[in-house]
Amino acid sequence: MHVLGIETSCDETAAAVVSDDGVVRSSLIYSQLTDHQAYGGVVPEIAARAHVEHLDGLVRDALAQADLALSDMDAIAATAGPGLIGGVLVGLVTGKALALAAGKPLIAVNHLEGHALSARLSDGIEFPFLVLLVTGGHCQLVEALSLGQYRLLGTTIDDAVGEAFDKAARLMGFGYPGGPEIEEAALQGDPNRFPLPRPMSGRAGCDFSFSGLKTAVRRTVEQAGPMDVQAVKDLAAAFQSAVADVLADRTSNAMEIFTDRHAGPHRLVIAGGVASNRALATRLGGLAQGQGFSLTVPPMELCTDNAAMIAWAGVERLQAGLTDDLDFLARARWLLDELPPPPATVVG
Repeated sequence: MHVLGIETSCDETAAAVVSDDGVVRSSLIYSQLTDHQAYGGVVPEIAARAHVEHLDGLVRDALAQADLALSDMDAIAATAGPGLIGGVLVGLVTGKALALAAGKPLIAVNHLEGHALSARLSDGIEFPFLVLLVTGGHCQLVEALSLGQYRLLGTTIDDAVGEAFDKAARLMGFGYPGGPEIEEAALQGDPNRFPLPRPMSGRAGCDFSFSGLKTAVRRTVEQAGPMDVQAVKDLAAAFQSAVADVLADRTSNAMEIFTDRHAGPHRLVIAGGVASNRALATRLGGLAQGQGFSLTVPPMELCTDNAAMIAWAGVERLQAGLTDDLDFLARARWLLDELPPPPATVVG
């Protein structure tokens, strides 16, 4: 079984072919990073235009790299949300057109489910498991119960963690995207030099908040005046340490809930682009070990936005007999606990 996946939810244009044996036969990404750097963030109109310009060629090249034709695909899977609606529309309409032309089923994939299932592609993780989803636009703790069945334990009440990294990076004078630059600077910084808050830490529940932390960084920069290179590195380390503490505190609460509801083995998956931050992964790895959870972090190429995870989600949904009508609507907002999405039909 082969599924073509298409991902266009933000600023990465991607196409991939994945088989039901878990082999990624091709996975291509056009990064729009340089298109958005001058603006310090993603411009939706520019992103959508770039998807239009590059997606057809990526699909063609992904099929060629997999040494397969469109007619060899068993289904076409495309991100249908959540995301920047213009970009989502480009990918979903392309997926619909390919499915119609080839006479293949369409599978409208929730982008967040793609991230959640990426550990099943890379490591064969069994349900149920706990997911910490950390991206530029999302920060959630979710119980993954089975395919299409998710229970939201906590989410951010303001900024997502990736967004917080980018905003703090701008305040420190770094470029876009800010996460990798903060991580690099923090390696040579003193995390104890600047006291920063840990929003929501110690409270019940699993929700996140990063807006106050960002404000604290801004005030620190304003009060410090011109900062030398070492001061910036110290502030980067302090910010990253604060984020790690918040993620660990909230995830610890979620682990307790998960342990009460499920017999072992207990598994924690960190998914999304921020999962590539080594310091955060190390901190959460220690937490998982201390609470009797195994930790899985998919490889970086499956953490950042990619089409292989969308194709794999398509494989799993097709195996379960779930496909979607060609009138399926793109969604800017689409929570994981709203799955399975209607309408869905059973194949065969």
